[in-house]
Amino acid sequence: MFKGSNVALITPFKNNELDVEAYIKLIHFQINSGTNGLVPAGTTGESPTLSHVEHQKVIDLCIKESKGKSIVIAGTGSNSTAEAISLTTHAEKAGADAALIVTPYYNKPTQEGLYQHYKAINDKCGIPILIYNIPGRSVIDMSVDTMARLFELKNIVGVKDATGDLNRVNQQKEKMGTDFIQLTGNDDNALEFNNRGGVGSISVTANIAPKLCSDFQKFSKEDSKESKLEAIRLDKILQPVHNSMFIESNPSPVKYAAKLLGLCEDNVRLPLVKVTDPTKETIKKALVLAKLL
Repeated sequence: MFKGSNVALITPFKNNELDVEAYIKLIHFQINSGTNGLVPAGTTGESPTLSHVEHQKVIDLCIKESKGKSIVIAGTGSNSTAEAISLTTHAEKAGADAALIVTPYYNKPTQEGLYQHYKAINDKCGIPILIYNIPGRSVIDMSVDTMARLFELKNIVGVKDATGDLNRVNQQKEKMGTDFIQLTGNDDNALEFNNRGGVGSISVTANIAPKLCSDFQKFSKEDSKESKLEAIRLDKILQPVHNSMFIESNPSPVKYAAKLLGLCEDNVRLPLVKVTDPTKETIKKALVLAKLL
């Protein structure tokens, strides 16, 4: 279930409010393009600047509109354990297929603190939980040993790995086995990540190139020589797009790209700002090169 191309959905805004019409349009664009999973209210969805009501609405709408056509992995993380439990409980009741829970940011917990954080959520909730390990934003890095301890709990099923360290894929596979789901959070390393034992991605680029990302994931996990070569070809097409999505802070670049494609406006909430003119030109060139524009 938790494999292939999964999109870290952007949250469109209009007049600083949730743009429901554009959001629904985005969801159906993903479903119709073969995206396996929808991931609302994550980093790319600007969860830190969503109110609790908006956070819940974004998840509720995603579940309602997907209607079982794509799985929903709801972003329910927080640096407050109590808040993470509350958000995860809501997602479970709303019908999400899983929860994506980021390692607590700013607090800088120890490895034992990380373990107790996820254990508390595990003990209070009943849906599958994917750990989101992103030291670049959270400052702390969950160790393989801590992850292995958590995998012994009933609801912890895998990780969105955004460490950028491909050796972690091998280490986590060796420690937890192939039942432990590994999804990359770095679009640019998805090919090698899958080659080492990963089973898919939670992608920023998939917001604007869902079919390319879906096809890439499909071919990368097939065994034939032809499929492997096709995955390499698609990866080469996607790399300039991936790179352009992270010139400035995510999700400002991908929102600008979405605007170019007529999907939504490029509004972001402070303290994020829209991309600069030089970045706009780089994004345009990447989209044209990939024949997305």
